[in-house]
Amino acid sequence: MKSSDNPLTNHQIPASSSGAMYRRVIVPARANIIGEHTDYANGLALPFAVNKKLELVIKPRKSNFSGDETIVALWKAAGGYPADLTITSEIPIGKGMSSSAALCIAIVVGVEPNQDKMVICQKAQQLEHQVLATPCGLLDQIAIVYAKENHATKINFANLSVEHIPLPKSWIFKLVDSGINRQLSEVNYQADITHLKSHVNEENQRVMEAINSNAANLGRLLNDSHESLSKLGVSLPEIDALVKEIQTTDGVLGARMMGGGFGGMVIALVTNEDILPNSWRVVSSSSFTFEELG
Repeated sequence: MKSSDNPLTNHQIPASSSGAMYRRVIVPARANIIGEHTDYANGLALPFAVNKKLELVIKPRKSNFSGDETIVALWKAAGGYPADLTITSEIPIGKGMSSSAALCIAIVVGVEPNQDKMVICQKAQQLEHQVLATPCGLLDQIAIVYAKENHATKINFANLSVEHIPLPKSWIFKLVDSGINRQLSEVNYQADITHLKSHVNEENQRVMEAINSNAANLGRLLNDSHESLSKLGVSLPEIDALVKEIQTTDGVLGARMMGGGFGGMVIALVTNEDILPNSWRVVSSSSFTFEELG
């Protein structure tokens, strides 16, 4: 069942007459079509959840905790009860696909499934700040928690409003791994402040234009977005060279770096699924699921 269907209250250990029950939370990754480095500047973004998942299984115990050290630290920081905590994940780490956000969302929902969606987002962000030391905004959390299958989510960070935008069938996205991993907690973001204001203003315009764009125009917007991100100082020469190579590949309509920068994935818009055959086709996913099992 989904979190909204569950009657449990905060910090209550699930149990049944036949013994302890356990919880399972499944959370998707996310991709961002356009609207990068805008969340901390009250801008706009157009992400969607994708078909790679993280699963957290929570089995109550009488005392203490077991599991990966970081998982236990997050669970305890969120007020979790004694439990065995097991994580399995398809989401690549350090690739700009929100592996840490997905993890923190799973923790927050696992501890307390009955919460307002935005509260889940904000609590997950707080865990990233406090435990993982990740200087993140709210893009990842909102993209995942508010996700709707076959839709992107337009996020306005000025008022934290969301709007679901149907994804045209002609928008076919591939992710290309740059081969450069980075941990957000280790990245020293020194964006070019002189360019930041113009980047955010122009990126906001690109988000609005993207919503009603055909595939060819959206590809142009992706290319323009990458050029601006490079000027902002959050790319690398190796990333720029890879993006240029992808942009000039037959059948590619546009491409840009995705995520916080300095590595990770490049998102490319292609004319058909056969283009960039060694890359990963990303498909829009629904939001997280929560189950309580006996």
